[in-house]
Order: sequence, then C-alpha cells, then structure tokens
Amino acid sequence: MSQTFYPSGKPNVLITGAAGFIGSHLAEELLKNNHVIAVDNFITGSVKNIDPLLQNQDFEFIKHDLTEPLDFTKFPELKKFKAELQGVQEIYHLACPTSPKEYNKFPLETLKANSHGTLNALELAKQYKAKFLFLSSSAIYGENSTSEPIKEDNRGNVNPIGPRSCYNEGKRFGESLVMNYHLKYGLDTKIARVFNTYGPRMKIDDGRMLPDFIISALKNNPLTIYGTEQDAGSYCYIDDIIEALIRLIKSEINTPVNIGSMHAMRFVEVAKLIIELTNSSSKIKLTAPLPYTASQLIPDITLAKESLDWFPIVSFEDGLKRTIEDMRVHLREYDSI
Repeated sequence: MSQTFYPSGKPNVLITGAAGFIGSHLAEELLKNNHVIAVDNFITGSVKNIDPLLQNQDFEFIKHDLTEPLDFTKFPELKKFKAELQGVQEIYHLACPTSPKEYNKFPLETLKANSHGTLNALELAKQYKAKFLFLSSSAIYGENSTSEPIKEDNRGNVNPIGPRSCYNEGKRFGESLVMNYHLKYGLDTKIARVFNTYGPRMKIDDGRMLPDFIISALKNNPLTIYGTEQDAGSYCYIDDIIEALIRLIKSEINTPVNIGSMHAMRFVEVAKLIIELTNSSSKIKLTAPLPYTASQLIPDITLAKESLDWFPIVSFEDGLKRTIEDMRVHLREYDSI
C-alpha cells in the first residue's frame, strides 16, 4: 500500500480550543504522529495547559478568535508546516466555553463559538478537504426524564431560552451546521457527543462537581451536593475520551456518536470516595439544585463500541487518584490551601 506524501513530512492537524482541558490533552497525543496547529483566544483556556508543548518543533500556537475567519497565509510561523500548500488533513473543532459558570458569563461568545466559529472551521475543512470533528455534548439532549442510558436517536428536550440555552442550543445548531456541510459538500464530518469528562488540567474554579468536591476535600470543607441522595452521574477519564475522538475521526461513521461512561455513580458515593482518597475530614452536605444545573444523563455507548471498537478502560478510582494529585499541585501554585 502506497503511503500519502505530505510536503511538510507529516499530516497537519488543526485543533481549535487547544488551550482548554480536552484540547490540550488532544494536542499532546496528536503530536506523536502529526504537526499540530493549535488555536485558542484564551477566553476560557489557559496558556499553562499548552506550556509543555510550546518547545516542540511539531507544535505551533496561534492566538485567534475563530469567530473571525482563519487564513493560514497570514501566519508566517506556519510556513514550516507548509500550511499554505498542504493545508490541514484533520480539524478538531473544540472551541467553546464548556462549564456552567463560563457559558453563563459568556453567553453570546458561547453562541458565536458554536455558530460563527463552527462555520469558519467548516469552511477550512471545505477548502482543504480535511476530515472534521465537532465536539458536541450530552447537553443537546436537554432535560430527559428517562433513567435509562440515552441513545443517539433521542431528539432531546431543550429549553431555547433557559439559563443553559446558549450552550445547549449552540451545540444543537453546531451539529446541524456540521451535518449540512456533510450533506451538501460531501465533507467527511464527525460529531462526538461527549459526556462528563474528568482528569488532570480540569479548571479548579469553573463550578463543575468533581473539581469542587476535590478542592473542598483538600481543604476539609463540606462537599456540597446540589440535589438528592439518589442523584447520579457517570464520569469518563480524559485518556479514554482522547482515544475515542481519534478513533472517531478516522472512522467511516458520520452520524453523532455518544462518548462517555455507562457506569452510573450516585453523587453521594462519589463524594465519599473523594473524601477517602484525600484522607479528608470533610462532611457531605445536600442542598437545592442551582438554576443553571441540569440532571446528568448516562450515555448508551453501544454505537461507539460497535463502530469504533472503543469503551472506557480507566477505572473511576484510578482516574480520580491522578486528578486529585494534579489538583493538589495546582492548589499549591495558587497558594489556595
């Protein structure tokens, strides 16, 4: 079998939102076999996430707001990848605020990232005939009363003007854009509906439950559950998510695929495990849900198993240990403990 010739010597891969939690892990993995062009405007991402990659000759960072078109010819630093000639072979579009605190602080930016940003990323894919992956979310399913794992054919129940609407509807619109570019232009597009993800480099102050639990436990403060003792969720470790995304973009499937863990855990049990792993004296506190919170859904990942030969392999306890150690370090850095 003949190998593809690349003028730069390797495939060029574009990651938008590369300075975020998932984006930085994805960049680190893709650098093993590709040139990586990383784009972020730092509205929610952090330069610390990509600091270790900046000295890698196969990595180039561009500070750019993707709601404006991206023209490779305007960035001379990309000449080493022969980007003007070779373009990009794969695009991972992750750029978007993702936590409740962030998309409630940046509602219009969140909507623009999923509309203007997705449109501009798709235009690049069209220009260079690149494979395209859109990082969607379980949020597109909205509020569902089912206790069963949710399948990709569920149409969702989203409030278009509610406190989470900028993110939920933004992702739904983004999916529609991606699918219509696939249908009209024949682009090889993928849609990854990612469920709860955790691991090192999670932001410690964005209002997510796991970081809040870990920080509270490290400080011996109460772990607050915004709900009841029966509320549950599932959590997939970042390494497993990255493996799924890379398998998905190389697959033949173009319809949405759920990516996450099917193993449900009650929040109370999660809190108890974190207290145990941190040797904390914290107590567990139950209170009413916050306005922008939503019930957590459990994904049915049958399609991912069958089409990608993928399923999560990192145990929740092992992943938590790695995450806790990372957060200990970050808390020391910020002198917060």
